[in-house]
Amino acid sequence: MEHTILVVEDEKGIRETVAVFLKNQGYKVIEAVNGFEGLEMMKTHKIHLAIVDVMMPMMDGLTMVMKLRENYDVPVIFLSAKSEDIDKITGLNLGADDYVTKPFEPMELIARVNSNIRRYDQILKLKGGHDNEKDAHKLIVGGLELDTFTKEVSVDGKAVRLTAKEFAILQLLMEYPGRVYSAEEIYEAVWKEEAINTETIMVHVRKLREKIEVNPKHPEYLKVVWGIGYKIERKQVKK
Repeated sequence: MEHTILVVEDEKGIRETVAVFLKNQGYKVIEAVNGFEGLEMMKTHKIHLAIVDVMMPMMDGLTMVMKLRENYDVPVIFLSAKSEDIDKITGLNLGADDYVTKPFEPMELIARVNSNIRRYDQILKLKGGHDNEKDAHKLIVGGLELDTFTKEVSVDGKAVRLTAKEFAILQLLMEYPGRVYSAEEIYEAVWKEEAINTETIMVHVRKLREKIEVNPKHPEYLKVVWGIGYKIERKQVKK
């Protein structure tokens, strides 16, 4: 399968260099010089991954990705000349999947592109191999379904009402079924601050189980990996 990469970068030299390396790896490349153009390219092409510069004229990368996330779930890698941790955290919190600091080695970027493409393909496969963006915003594990657009959750077709924090925790875990997250990782991803006390995670997990599990004491989906953290059990997608 040929993958198409969108490169959104206002510096022509960097944009063209990245494009050359990507094409040498067999990728199809679409180029844009600012966030506005990037969003237009998303509408007119089937994009599998976007590489987006943070600082650009007209519309910067952060704004573009916020708007992109309203309709698309494709992986996003940010490029930035800034190396401070706060910039990385801001970018990741806004919806980026990875972050590369300028100057960078082209092959490092290629490695990250390959990794994110593989992960994205695996997620689509778990969700039934969706061919369009209409269903790409739905996370499905067995009879558990979460819609990132409508913020709705259902179990075996029955709607479940979650709080904002419960929804965010469940979405984090469902994005990578089988991956184990520590309580600290969950807290920092959802509350977006350093995890000092993670007891609240146990409380939220317990309440989540009461809402999504038939028998919370013997959970089918939300599992504890003792001494490590929590995960959503990987299951066969229901047809």
